[in-house]
Amino acid sequence: MCGFHSGRHGGGRGVFRIVVGVDGSDSSLAALEWALDEARLRSGQVQVVTVWHYPIIGDAAGRAEDYEAFGETARGVHADALRRASEAGVPATGEVTEGHPADVLLKTTVGADLLVVGSRGHGGFAGLFLGSVSSHAVQHAPCPVLVLRAGAESVQG
Repeated sequence: MCGFHSGRHGGGRGVFRIVVGVDGSDSSLAALEWALDEARLRSGQVQVVTVWHYPIIGDAAGRAEDYEAFGETARGVHADALRRASEAGVPATGEVTEGHPADVLLKTTVGADLLVVGSRGHGGFAGLFLGSVSSHAVQHAPCPVLVLRAGAESVQG
């Protein structure tokens, strides 16, 4: 686990709020598990954000069924993340949004104490949470950011 202290976040102003980006990739699920553990330790809450984007290739927009399939997949990933939070006993809220992952995450982190994202996401599943998203978050988020990769060993202490 990674410990940190930031004087401007979580300074006794209420419940510690962790925003976590989840797209179903291994690294985003590692980020979710870390966020749930940290929220439990801090008696905090997690806000799960799942962002999807329908890829337009060339001039073709695709069929309506294909478009809806991306949204359905994202809603399923999000529901699974909220289920995991419930099973862990951590209060969780969240949203599924169509848009650019980096933009949506940054808007969601306003007032948050911490943003947790995976280092790389699904390339095929609408290109969510690519390494460029975690990089953008580190550079522009208004709160501390933790980037996790799948398979990273957890350090307890």
